[in-house]
Amino acid sequence: MNKAKPIIVAVIILVVISVVVSAAYIVQETEQVIITQFGKPVGDPVTSPGIHFKIPVIQHANFFDRRFLEWDGDPNQIPTKDKRFIWVDTYARWRIKDPLLFFQRVRDERGAQSRLDDILDGETRNAIANHKLVELVRTTNRTPMTSEDLLAGEVVTELAKIKDGREKITRTILEASAPRVLELGIELLDLRLKRINYVEEVQQKIFERMITERLRIADKFRSEGQGQASKILGDKGRELKKIQSGAYKTAQEIMGKADAEATAIYAKAYNKNQESREFYRFLKTMETYQNTLSEKDWLILSTKGDFFKYLNKPSGK
Repeated sequence: MNKAKPIIVAVIILVVISVVVSAAYIVQETEQVIITQFGKPVGDPVTSPGIHFKIPVIQHANFFDRRFLEWDGDPNQIPTKDKRFIWVDTYARWRIKDPLLFFQRVRDERGAQSRLDDILDGETRNAIANHKLVELVRTTNRTPMTSEDLLAGEVVTELAKIKDGREKITRTILEASAPRVLELGIELLDLRLKRINYVEEVQQKIFERMITERLRIADKFRSEGQGQASKILGDKGRELKKIQSGAYKTAQEIMGKADAEATAIYAKAYNKNQESREFYRFLKTMETYQNTLSEKDWLILSTKGDFFKYLNKPSGK
């Protein structure tokens, strides 16, 4: 009997410890707790961080996040008011405002995401169906670019005036959805249109039209470039001919002056004395022989002619 007492005491201690452990729970700064008893909530939500206690086995602690949570909707194909079919992708931020009501209505975050899909997607579809495409892609009535800001070939187009704009439409969706999700214990913090795009068939046609327009502008650039190139080449040819003409004129003037000076020198030398003149005649005659006759030439002339007088009279007299 005495040996059994320590065992009984140890068992009792273990039971007490397990009861205390199962009764205690820790609430973090980012958490809030709803205590349920046999599946039904009891008491007020526990929002203060620290160690808290509940009835073990009978009661259960349900933890919920106090931070901002994300909702990312699936892209949906929605027609606009002007019958343009577009893909719309939205996202939102929300938090659990009333954990007790949240637990009673949706039980957990998975249920909340499902309800948010229904509410936010529905309000987004209604808002887009009531507005034209231009209202969804623009926020303000901005001033269009001037002709100086455009590429060559582009035309200034008047932008359509918008009444609401993308920012106001998203606020409309948010205002319409907020009361509905508040009934679930959820506070809707923000909602945005993450992406808007044409459906694939329309998108391909738009790309083809954009490519055609850019090719037209590129052809215009090339045509203007070729025109400028032809003008530059023409100016270059005219300038080159002008330079060559001036150079030829200058060369002829220099050659004329040189010939005049040479003639003057020859004349001066010729008039200096008889011997010089005779020697000059002899040199010029020799030059004439050299320039006129070659090894293959045959001439039949009288030896009494002036052309052969230096060959007939070696002394030149």
